[in-house]
Amino acid sequence: MKIKDCMESNVYYLKPENTIQDCAQMMSNNHIGCVPICDDNKKIVGLVTDRDIILRSIAWDKNIKTTPLSEIMTTNVCYCNSNLEICEAQELMSKNKVRRLPIVNDNKEIIGIITLGDLAKNNNTNNNEVYYLFETICKCNDKNAE
Repeated sequence: MKIKDCMESNVYYLKPENTIQDCAQMMSNNHIGCVPICDDNKKIVGLVTDRDIILRSIAWDKNIKTTPLSEIMTTNVCYCNSNLEICEAQELMSKNKVRRLPIVNDNKEIIGIITLGDLAKNNNTNNNEVYYLFETICKCNDKNAE
């Protein structure tokens, strides 16, 4: 099965000059935990997660109303094409320890996103593979689970 068969194609994104507050409001309004940051051509230049907002802005007392996302975004973003097989995307997520993977077209423009939740919901994905992926990304194991 291909990524395009289970990705979320209604993806919200912002620009680097948008503020942290813009991003937090978008996350809240749309019940999402991650926002791709794109240039004027919809090409990914960064990614901001709800965790980034806490650790890179609030923890450092940045003004969320004026600080641009370019100051807190992750710039080395792992992404893939929608024609990739799900198992290949899982490997990519595991290798890079990411829970969300932006999806781009051949012009590298954002067209979707896939998350661990999307993989878990997909009936054609083996539950053991999803568990292993989650364990690898989160560095979880039975000894530490309590």
